[in-house]
Amino acid sequence: MRRGLDTLYAVSLWLAALCLVAIALLVGAQIFGRIVDTVLVRAGMEPVGFVIPSLAEICGYLLAAGSFLALAGTLKAGAHIRVGMVLTHLGPRARQVVETVVFAGAAGLAAYMTWHLGQFAYVSWSFGEVSSGLVPVPLVYPQAAMAVGMAVATVAFIDELVETLRRGRPSFRAGEDAFSHEGEV
Repeated sequence: MRRGLDTLYAVSLWLAALCLVAIALLVGAQIFGRIVDTVLVRAGMEPVGFVIPSLAEICGYLLAAGSFLALAGTLKAGAHIRVGMVLTHLGPRARQVVETVVFAGAAGLAAYMTWHLGQFAYVSWSFGEVSSGLVPVPLVYPQAAMAVGMAVATVAFIDELVETLRRGRPSFRAGEDAFSHEGEV
């Protein structure tokens, strides 16, 4: 089970990374096209006029998909921004209770968001909604990617809830504790 969950989180992170690579490639191609046009104009030639239609819109969809797909992996790595000031002043038992309540609430909210993002994607699919840009992008694709990313994040929150209940601490806290004691004498 552990290997399956870790694989799920890794695949989700790789998909998020692919979204970012796609953004970089698209923007890079557009910049390269502008550079070529500038060189051609300065050389007294006609510009090619290379343009990627709806670039900003497509990159926005890729960024949204990548952001949601990265949620679970960053949670499991302990890379989410958390406010630990309160937790550091609590005893071990009180800290476990607070973390358990927070993970339970986060899992509930994530499940709620997953459901509604899925419904949103379904409605877009059933009505055949497309974006209003020059390139009519079917909206179901970015919305479905967001729903999948949120579903994986829901699984990660439940995973952390179970870890906190079983072991008394989230799985990523060992790395935080080792980091916080590095500079101590």
